[in-house]
Amino acid sequence: MNNDGVKRGYDLAQLRLVREAVTIPVIASGGAGDYPHFAELFETTGIDGGLAASVFHSGQIPVPDLKRYLRDRDIEVRL
Repeated sequence: MNNDGVKRGYDLAQLRLVREAVTIPVIASGGAGDYPHFAELFETTGIDGGLAASVFHSGQIPVPDLKRYLRDRDIEVRL
């Protein structure tokens, strides 16, 4: 949550530490501002899920477009 609202990307280093420390599912929150932020999250951390709010509520990133973007990079998404 250190990056909440900044739209400069998730705190990937912190998320990797959390992922290594626990055996329960981890959902990242805070920092997403562009499509690559989501791809970096899933490609580099082993995180189970990612959430965002302002980029969706503002229409900056349409959810269907993000899902296509991630699928095109072989990142599993729910339909």
